[in-house]
Amino acid sequence: MDKVADIGRDIGRDIGEYIRQQRSTAKISLRQLSKLAGVSNPYLSQIERGVRKPSAEILQQIAKGLRISAEALYVQAGILDLPLGGPVPDAIRSDSELSERQKQVLLDVYESFRRENRAAPTSEQSTAESEPEE
Repeated sequence: MDKVADIGRDIGRDIGEYIRQQRSTAKISLRQLSKLAGVSNPYLSQIERGVRKPSAEILQQIAKGLRISAEALYVQAGILDLPLGGPVPDAIRSDSELSERQKQVLLDVYESFRRENRAAPTSEQSTAESEPEE
């Protein structure tokens, strides 16, 4: 049972550290994020220190305050599994010079192109399909 408690503390610490890093990158003070997210300053501080493990709803409010995707926080908190990737999404997610918001925008654009291409066959495919076989 102690191992389960330790895992819970590790996840809380990890999400807290992740939130702190995102806040630091965005150059937002703890007090500012508290106001933006609608979460009390002491509670947010406890989350960042790993003392409290936030609910999905609180994570969503924090994500909104940080202007990042709630999904990114859910993955960090262990609520969601890491989305399936591939070389391009993995490269985007691993780029430490991009903010979470920039990563999410790039991933959204990339996925929209992929959906568009799946929906409409390329001119090469339609030409090959329309030519009769001999």
